Amino acid sequence: MGLLKAPVKKKTIRSTGGAGGGVSAARPQQQIKLPPCTKTCPSGNDIRGWLTVIMQREKTGMSLEEAMNQAWAIEMETTPFPSVMGRVCPHPCETHCNRKEKDGAVAINSVERAIGDWGIEHKLTAPRLDVGGPFKEKIAVVGAGPSGLSCAYQLARRGYKVTVYDAYDKPGGMLRYGIPEYRLPRNIIDAEVARIVELGVEIKYNTPIGKDLPLTKLQSEYDAVYLAIGAHQGKKVGVPGEEGDGVYTGAEFLRLANQGKAPPVGKKVVVIGGGDTAVDAARVCLRCGQDAAQVSRRMGSEVTILYRRTRAEMPAIAREIEEALEEHIKIEFLAAPAKIIRDASGKVVKMALQRMELGDPDKSGRRRPVPIEGKIDEIEVDTVVAAVSQQPDVSLLGAFQKDGWINGDDWGKTQMDKVWTGGDNINLGIATTSIGQGAKAALAIHAHLRGQAPRKDVVGPDIGPDRIKFEHYESKPRAERTVLSAEERLAHPLEEHDKGVTFEQAVAEASRCLSCGNCFGCEKCWMYCTPSCFKKIATPQPGVYYKVDLGTCDGCRKCAEECPCGFLDMI
Repeated sequence: MGLLKAPVKKKTIRSTGGAGGGVSAARPQQQIKLPPCTKTCPSGNDIRGWLTVIMQREKTGMSLEEAMNQAWAIEMETTPFPSVMGRVCPHPCETHCNRKEKDGAVAINSVERAIGDWGIEHKLTAPRLDVGGPFKEKIAVVGAGPSGLSCAYQLARRGYKVTVYDAYDKPGGMLRYGIPEYRLPRNIIDAEVARIVELGVEIKYNTPIGKDLPLTKLQSEYDAVYLAIGAHQGKKVGVPGEEGDGVYTGAEFLRLANQGKAPPVGKKVVVIGGGDTAVDAARVCLRCGQDAAQVSRRMGSEVTILYRRTRAEMPAIAREIEEALEEHIKIEFLAAPAKIIRDASGKVVKMALQRMELGDPDKSGRRRPVPIEGKIDEIEVDTVVAAVSQQPDVSLLGAFQKDGWINGDDWGKTQMDKVWTGGDNINLGIATTSIGQGAKAALAIHAHLRGQAPRKDVVGPDIGPDRIKFEHYESKPRAERTVLSAEERLAHPLEEHDKGVTFEQAVAEASRCLSCGNCFGCEKCWMYCTPSCFKKIATPQPGVYYKVDLGTCDGCRKCAEECPCGFLDMI
């Protein structure tokens, strides 16, 4: 997703001769690198940018309030959901953070949440862009989930009139109907969607696209259409006995529960699957139909997650798995359903389990589960939730590829006239990926309507831990989020369980950023340069502290050797 990366700026200063004819011709070059956090963010967030604005506020003469406002504005360039994503994003950026080689990755997601909450608390308004608008063209977006609203946001702030159509009565898509309220409070979704609406985006609820309002009508009435219907249709397992009462898909069960219509669950519940939907469904089942006293005394349902691989292969967020185990949810590994057994009245009473072992890796890279011949057990069960996968419902949208997914090119353009697409209806993924796809499609739609080619930002060069001088940086413990205990969580099932970090912790955590590949004003080049090539800038900005006079450079290389963040190269 190169388009959404923060632009990489080169500050190249060529030699004008230098001192001494016999001296090396090598000269320093200031070149901003692409840090791994931004490179691995599916939304293309300028993570280093908003971290270092906070970290460098005193050096650049900003107050904390000014720094937080600017950090929020930087993040809002690529996503309208910083507070939401600060709660539910599995933060692949942290997995690749260079600081993990020293004393642990920067708690990027915790700082993101603090920045997002700051924006809500201070009622900050979404930044508009002056790119020649307002424009006469009208855009239709189908789906008010993270991808659709991201696309609508990016187009509206550029001056387009955008109308969003959604089948449900509230916005958010899978954010609202697939994630439990204790993980994502609904007031957070509402606050960030409200900012999008304030840009002039109109959302028409209870308006599914299909029979009464066909896609062809949108194509005729709008200049561009973005399809982001998500993947709300759950898949069943495909075993005998699963058709009928007492068996739900994970998507169906969570949707009903999040609408306040949770179906009754029995005393023995089995959830099939190992992803986030399975873990969420299991934890919601534990909370269904129980009052606080019953739950706190463990008198509610006995919930078991059935997963055909081992813990090491579970794709669910690790912390969510741990919290499920703390709540006494069981996980049966290396087991898969073979049959759902019903009594004479049709009620689910048992499940036959096929025991498994791991074979060779499959196309996902995980070891393939292989049935162990003759190893079948039976367990008692009265409610089954199959959270194995989901797919989009394209039955009323017209002709698509036979696999049922809506496919587009690298910019989201489909083979249909005027139609782009993104989000879970092209491939199941995480919300931040959907947001990035929506933003990328918006830029492609804008370019198309203006008769331009989509703009590709320059990316790279990358910077890894081999370019960082870790000894320069003071060791600082990582800020860890406060999470309610299992007893507190179950006693207050709808209360937000993850309390994040304090504002003070978030500000301190930003200072742990190494500013990989961009100047942070450490002064080492200035101090070590004997010919005094480096001149301090009178009014510094984040990342801009020195100009270089190469006319006095003697090519000693000391500045680049001492630069702790890898910003200086020798050419």
